[in-house]
Amino acid sequence: MSEHTAQLSVRTGSWCLYVALMGVPVSQWPEHDFGPGAVVPPPAERSRALTALGFVSTDGVEWEWTEYSEMPDDDTSPVRLLASVQVRSLDGGAP
Repeated sequence: MSEHTAQLSVRTGSWCLYVALMGVPVSQWPEHDFGPGAVVPPPAERSRALTALGFVSTDGVEWEWTEYSEMPDDDTSPVRLLASVQVRSLDGGAP
């Protein structure tokens, strides 16, 4: 069973969920855009989006949040948030 990392971040004003697939061009990664708005999608919405993309969270794992600066080494730079969770394909194999 292959595991992948799903990530949630803000892109052009809306939250976007995508699954990073090694060896696959970024332009072909499965993704779901939650639409405009500043509200972080709750776990249930993230789960539904993952299912629609053909993935499910790995048993027993939780979303982990990371904070990073938009401009590294600039302590006045806006802070961005990135959430990640380990997932597997719904059919248990590689996508």
